[in-house]
Amino acid sequence: MPDTHFPARYWHRLDDGRIQCDLCPRDCKLHDGQRGLCFVRKREGEQMVLTTYGRSSGFCIDPIEKKPLNHFYPGSSVLSFGTAGCNLACKFCQNWDISKSREFDRLCAQAEPDQIARAAAEHGCMSVSFTYNDPVIFLEYAVDTARACHALGIKTVAVTAGYIHAEARREFFEQMDAANVDLKAFTEDFYYKLCVGQLQPVLDTLQYLKHETDVWFEITTLLIPGQNDSDTELTAMCDWIAAHLGPEVPLHFTAFHPDWKMTNITATPASTLNRARQIGLRAGLQYVYTGNVHDRSGGATLCPACHARVVARDWYEILEYRISDDGHCMLCGQVIPGRFAPFHTAFGARRMPVSI
Repeated sequence: MPDTHFPARYWHRLDDGRIQCDLCPRDCKLHDGQRGLCFVRKREGEQMVLTTYGRSSGFCIDPIEKKPLNHFYPGSSVLSFGTAGCNLACKFCQNWDISKSREFDRLCAQAEPDQIARAAAEHGCMSVSFTYNDPVIFLEYAVDTARACHALGIKTVAVTAGYIHAEARREFFEQMDAANVDLKAFTEDFYYKLCVGQLQPVLDTLQYLKHETDVWFEITTLLIPGQNDSDTELTAMCDWIAAHLGPEVPLHFTAFHPDWKMTNITATPASTLNRARQIGLRAGLQYVYTGNVHDRSGGATLCPACHARVVARDWYEILEYRISDDGHCMLCGQVIPGRFAPFHTAFGARRMPVSI
């Protein structure tokens, strides 16, 4: 067995001799040598293995706002990495070269969990982010890395679609300090036709994060023209977030660009993002942002009490910052939900590849 084939958790044997993966709602049932849809969880003999443990598509230091997380230590830097594969099959994937990869030669970097934690500390990163492809499929690697990070005082961030079963979800998010959950749409039809998945497990994950954990989380929805951007659907989604998660949960509407198997659809116009943002605000959501477009207004954090601009942003640059170390508006004292620390100089919009 290759060194990078790590014993996987969350599976059981079936009466017909196959092994079923219990990590996510796909419930892949495998004969010996077969891989799940994610491609990285494989049956070898009488066990399941993770084939990408300790291997990455590369490491890079980013601003935390790029995840996007606007209320999790704004201005800080995060060491980001991913592996390969994904447990959804989104036709519009914006990172398809990584998430849809079937060639492990893309995994050019190798690093053990403690090496990643030390690298983050040495580069002054506040956190480590599991991103680029969905980290739930490399749960064992992500969890071990998160534990190593916590031992050095480094925070952990998951950028995920939230498509995971309840038992695995508990272990995974127990080791995460923050998450950005990709809520791709608000209809089962969209998830079935464009993602080959289901909406309800994602909603279950969001409610779990809100009501059963201390994980700080924000939500991102990529708006695709004609697919998930109608007033009816956006109103239903924003109303659900307000009612089930609370008005303080930040929501990011980001622009689609033609990619992967949906190159026939035009890029999202800025007007669509602005319309979606207004729908969110009318639903009572306090923090609604726009992304993937140049929009200072849509990138600003406003105090819900005095309506002052407490964080002004230009793309990933922070221009103004008026939140106290303990998370209050410096003008009126209103609590700004999130995770905050003393703010000095923001990391900025740099992107710094690193070797480990």
